[in-house]
Amino acid sequence: MDSGNEDFRKMLAEAAGSDRVDRILAALEQPASVSIRSNPFKKQASAFDGEPVPWNRHGMILGDRPMFTLDPFLHAGCYYVQDSSSMFPGYVLRFCLENMFRNMGRTIRVLDLCAAPGGKTTDAAASLREFAGGGFVLVSNEVMRQRASVLADNVAIWGDPNVAVTSSDPSCFSSLNGVFDVILADVPCSGEGMFRKDRKAVEQWSAGNVELCAARQRRILADVWPALAEDGVLIYSTCTFNRYENDGNAGWVADTLGADIVHLPDTGIPEGVLPTGNGYSLFPGFVPGEGQYCAILRKTSAERNTDIGKDTVKRKSAGQLPDGLFSIPVRAVERNGVLKAVPEAIADDVMFLEKHLRVISSGCAAGTLKGKDFVLSADLALDIFLAEGAFPRVEVDRRTALSFLHRETVVLPGAEKGFLLICHEGVPLGFVKNLGGRCNNLHPQERRIRMDIGK
Repeated sequence: MDSGNEDFRKMLAEAAGSDRVDRILAALEQPASVSIRSNPFKKQASAFDGEPVPWNRHGMILGDRPMFTLDPFLHAGCYYVQDSSSMFPGYVLRFCLENMFRNMGRTIRVLDLCAAPGGKTTDAAASLREFAGGGFVLVSNEVMRQRASVLADNVAIWGDPNVAVTSSDPSCFSSLNGVFDVILADVPCSGEGMFRKDRKAVEQWSAGNVELCAARQRRILADVWPALAEDGVLIYSTCTFNRYENDGNAGWVADTLGADIVHLPDTGIPEGVLPTGNGYSLFPGFVPGEGQYCAILRKTSAERNTDIGKDTVKRKSAGQLPDGLFSIPVRAVERNGVLKAVPEAIADDVMFLEKHLRVISSGCAAGTLKGKDFVLSADLALDIFLAEGAFPRVEVDRRTALSFLHRETVVLPGAEKGFLLICHEGVPLGFVKNLGGRCNNLHPQERRIRMDIGK
């Protein structure tokens, strides 16, 4: 952003304080940092040098940007590339879980409303599993169909079957009275916090666009508000700086929709994170990552809760799953010709959601029935509950792993025929069907590495 843009300087001064403006503007001229977040439920096989993210024990800020595309462990879902500031809403979620939902006594239901491409969803999934074991449902929603497809892929690669991906307008959630205990709303914004990563955000910025974004955010929040249970928590976040889209809208939710603003204890505010009155802001120059805002609002307005247990939808299975695929109890459900496995502990919740929302994926897509044959889905190989002995495993070197991910023909001399699980350093990557002289590569075309993998 041009430091001479007076509208921007004024808004930045209002948000951060005039004494911080020059430091933030100078940081916006520097290269963006690079960070990753590990999947605690998969083997940590990649070695990176870096510094820990202060608000995420699984996060690491790297000294430079590796060639992630050519790392098999990225494609296996062992980690996710995510800006360190974007991990802060996950820190807030963990605070809320520990302090407000410790004794739920039932499945905790969380909605990530504007979820693509999946950074906050995968962070939330890891936090929820560490907190509640299998006792959670995470609905990851993206209204834009193409972005929702990318989100579904990233969720499948992460491998947690308690995440359901939907593509519904926020207004569609208004009929789900009081269903969700937590709503994460990382709403579309003017994108000031992404200026050094996205030059288009700089070109599109104007005071008028800020006003339009703030109004759109209020519409989104009003649409989804009925779906939040009484005493439930809205974690409201943006990747922008100005007070109109941030503290202003948090205050509007509290005053208009009915909520109390919740503050982190002084000892719980990480160094570099600036309290803003109604929430918390992260500014380049004060933290290593990009711009981020987050506020916590606890709903006080009454809401009639929907009883999910009395409103489920029954689906006929097209057949049974082969025995021994999963290490947890699952329910087999057929959807559009795909036989998927939904964890039994949350199956009724998922069936309810499928009745009311446009569900793209839920549980784990296990495979399809073609006659008497069960054709495996690639998602099955990446699921964290794939049983250890479900398939013969073949360990391959890095070059062969990349060839598989590039969707080349793989030859495995001496390997037994049939479906084989390709692994690299013990980490599952996907399936092949070994015919003897060659293998059919079952890695999805849409997920293949498109760049040259070298010799």
